[in-house]
Order: sequence, then structure tokens, then C-alpha cells
Amino acid sequence: MNQKTNTNLNLPNILAAFRILLAPLMLWFMVDQSNPIFAKWDPSWFDYFAGLIFVIASITDFFDGFIARNWNQMTKLGAILDPLADKMLILAGFIGLIALDRAGAFAVFLILSREFFITGLRVVAVSEGKEVASTMAGKVKTVVQMIAIGFLIMNWPFATELLWLAVALTLYSGFEYIRSYLK
Repeated sequence: MNQKTNTNLNLPNILAAFRILLAPLMLWFMVDQSNPIFAKWDPSWFDYFAGLIFVIASITDFFDGFIARNWNQMTKLGAILDPLADKMLILAGFIGLIALDRAGAFAVFLILSREFFITGLRVVAVSEGKEVASTMAGKVKTVVQMIAIGFLIMNWPFATELLWLAVALTLYSGFEYIRSYLK
């Protein structure tokens, strides 16, 4: 693992903070479509704007991690901001999708339960001086979740199937984290 730096004001942390701001904006476009501000908008515009915001946020997720690792800009603040931004984006996406009746509540419950449980497990691990590192399954899970959310926002074919694939990968990667912690 790269050495953590002390400079909190760096590009990866700015990108993570930007992603935190994008999450509620995306949710707003998904759930506040009856707002008088949008009275003249075609309903499809909400999907396009929410989808665009989600894509921008997802791209910042890739780049903040890439830059932090490869330019040695990992910080303690970044270790907090990045997963927080990820969870806020996923949470906003799934809340909006449930409100739009595009995602099944049970699938979302399984995904979010795993996310919160693993976040708690990581906090416990850190308090014990252990590190529960990301696994390849966890990274694939995140990518598939993001693709599924994007497909669901845009209401594209196979979105529901992608959501259930994301559920399966989410649960599998959760078991990997638990196994890693117990070793």
C-alpha cells in the first residue's frame, strides 16, 4: 500500500467531495419531477440528467482512486471521503430507483444491508489494528452495481437482470470480506 500523505487538499479528495455533492443532486432529479421548476420539461429529461450526473460521479470515483494510488496522494481524509461518497451515490441511486418503481425493494435491501455491514466490519477491523483490503470481487461488485444503476436510471432493457447480478456479486464479495476479517 502506498504511504499516506498529510495533505488533505488534493485532487482525489476534491473529486470525492464533488461526488458527495453530486449524489443528492442526482436524487433530486429522480424524485422531484413534479417540482414547478421543471413544469415544461419532457419526462425523459429527468432520466438523462440523473444519468449524466451518475456517469460523471462514477468517473470521478475511478479517477480519485487512480490518482490517489498512482500519485501517492492517499490521505486519512480520503480514506473516509471516498467510501462515504461511494455509499452516498449508491444510496441516492437506489432510493431514487425505488421511488421511480424501477428497482425492487428486496434487491436494494440486500445490497444496502451488505454495504452497511461491511462498512461496520471495516470500522471494527481498523479499531483492532487490522486492515480489510478491497478484493477484486468487491471492485467488480462496485462496477456492476454502477452499471445496473445506470441501466435502471435510463430504464434500459436488462436493467433488472443486471440488478440481480449486482445483488449476487454484492453478497459474494461480502462473504469474502467476512472471511478476510476472520483470518
